Amino acid sequence: MADTQTPSNPATALHEDGSPERLQIDTIRTLAMDAVSTVKSGHIGTPMALAPVGHTLWTKFLRTDPSTPDWPNRDRFVLSVGHASMLLYALLHLAGVEEIDRDGKKSGAPAVSLDDIKAFRQLGSKTPGHPEYRHTTGVETTTGPLGAGCGNSVGMAIAERWLAARYNRDGFKLFDHDVYVFSGDGDLMEGVASEAASLAGHLKLSNLCWVYDSNHVSIEGGTDLAFDEDVGKRFEAYGWHVLHVNDANDCAAMAAALDSFKACDDKPTFIVVHSIIGYGSSIQGTAKAHGEAMTLDDIANTKKAYGWDPEAKFLVPDGAKEGFHKAVADRGTPLREAWDEMRARYADAYPELSKELDALLTSQLPEGWDADVPVFDADPKGMASRDAGGKVMNAIAAKVPWLVGGSADLAPSTKTLIDGGGSFQADDYAARNLHFGVREHGMGAVVNGMALSYLRSYSATFLVFSDYMRPPIRLGSLMELGATYVFTHDSIGVGEDGPTHQPIEQVISLRAIPGLDTIRPADANETAWAWKAAMQSANHPTALILSRQALPTIDRSKYASAEGLMKGGYVLADSENPQVILIATGSEVSLALEAHDKLVAQGIASRVVSMPSWHRYESQDEAYKESVLPKAVTARLAIEMGSEIGWDRYVGTHGKTITMSTFGASAPIAKLQDKFGFTVDNAVKLATEMVNAAK
Repeated sequence: MADTQTPSNPATALHEDGSPERLQIDTIRTLAMDAVSTVKSGHIGTPMALAPVGHTLWTKFLRTDPSTPDWPNRDRFVLSVGHASMLLYALLHLAGVEEIDRDGKKSGAPAVSLDDIKAFRQLGSKTPGHPEYRHTTGVETTTGPLGAGCGNSVGMAIAERWLAARYNRDGFKLFDHDVYVFSGDGDLMEGVASEAASLAGHLKLSNLCWVYDSNHVSIEGGTDLAFDEDVGKRFEAYGWHVLHVNDANDCAAMAAALDSFKACDDKPTFIVVHSIIGYGSSIQGTAKAHGEAMTLDDIANTKKAYGWDPEAKFLVPDGAKEGFHKAVADRGTPLREAWDEMRARYADAYPELSKELDALLTSQLPEGWDADVPVFDADPKGMASRDAGGKVMNAIAAKVPWLVGGSADLAPSTKTLIDGGGSFQADDYAARNLHFGVREHGMGAVVNGMALSYLRSYSATFLVFSDYMRPPIRLGSLMELGATYVFTHDSIGVGEDGPTHQPIEQVISLRAIPGLDTIRPADANETAWAWKAAMQSANHPTALILSRQALPTIDRSKYASAEGLMKGGYVLADSENPQVILIATGSEVSLALEAHDKLVAQGIASRVVSMPSWHRYESQDEAYKESVLPKAVTARLAIEMGSEIGWDRYVGTHGKTITMSTFGASAPIAKLQDKFGFTVDNAVKLATEMVNAAK
């Protein structure tokens, strides 16, 4: 099979040509060796193997300006094999990429200095074990969990196609960049890469190129222990343009393959590159080369084979950095300067589109973006929060054209179709509704990639399936992306679909992700504010937890405004000097209000707290928290149709919960509420018991 070819092994004459290119390639290799060896931690083999491939891409093809690494139309380089991070750090160092701080300003420092490389994997360094977006300039996405970068790249390619379709005009090609990915055997074993590749092939994303490092080695041994398929044939079946480079050291063949990618205009490109992991060392081609540190003797001998001084550490020979930087900058800087000039002319020619583009590129929202968000009238019958969410989302989408996303084959159920937005397909890249298919993991990774390329992206599926896309949600939060993840069918309220579709532990699981704002609104008006909160959160993702069943629309003339959601938790209904506090989220808030009325009728002073977002509530100051949940009131009852885990922080040692500690069951919702205790009578009973016990 084609994927079982192995490159030749000229290890005895690695430095025979003595060219500047070879000097730069071996600088990449030796920097990786020295960094990993110094800290005795990291992955050395892949940077040694792929140094020629990275060199060819960066010096001959990648369109980027080292002085302006945030240029919107730059080509994207994604190192999906994130454990090979030293390859990326060495490339950034040799390219002379300049640092951009978190405020988008040039700091005057290099993105990756030689001292940063010497501090590889150390606390506070700019060279962590795996590349981290926002942490190191030039890192386009956080990678490490294999396959994630592959999925992100599809989102980046989709975003480029959408941006080009919306903003390019005759004579103004503002967006025409490409997305390059380095992937490995592990990436392509992961399902997320397959999901994303299948979607990319369907969408004919010819601006996308994956370079597959086929080295036949995994941590446990040869990849044939578990992986012996012809990957190239698989990608042909996905609809990709598949090429082979038989030796990673053959820079001319690699350049020819990249030329073929540039010439292909009707499908994404997949380049199978056959390499030797740990190239040039005594452990080359073995599992030891994946993640084990080389001995000092082996490093010295390998450097000798490269024609290097075996005693020199972190050596960047004269001319190596200068030559590499010149190759990148001589191509990228004029392109960026021409783009800036074109962008200025575009502002004169298309002022409204230009204003819109300014907002998009700076993560701003257009003036009046929420002007048409509906306010819902009080209604005891109400509506499902998924229905309210659809109405609110469409009101926002009409004002924010770069709100783009879709569902995992569930848009009619999640109510997340943008009216009049069309279907994003190979013949309509201007459309706003993506169809991800039943690919939740891939969907999450793609949506993150779109967010990394300026779009306000969203995804949608049932809450129980959030488990399938948890890895990209976690990475989206780690990267501080403004993506919105919509989850409907939020509880045992799903009813007859039964326990397979009734989420129990999913909400608390999402709440456990640092930085993720998980919001479970109580009614239509809280849902409106939840969407507003999501749209105003450009630096962290939001998970919206919405119901299938109708929720009463709370009478806000009688109770507190739904704007309280913005603080995460607020007093919805109150009595003077409350004796008991009922805390609830989502559909259970209306139950708490009914219980409150009964308690007050019985002479028990009660308070109802709606707690849609723990994340937001925990960010409030102590004075506000005390005003909502005064420490003196220890009789507290939390009501939520999900796991009890975590509620102890709000009910304390004397409080109680009406929550779920088992899976659900298949039955009409009313039967389930009776079975699991989610009734007004049960809430009143438990609240009364606590008040009496406190006397």
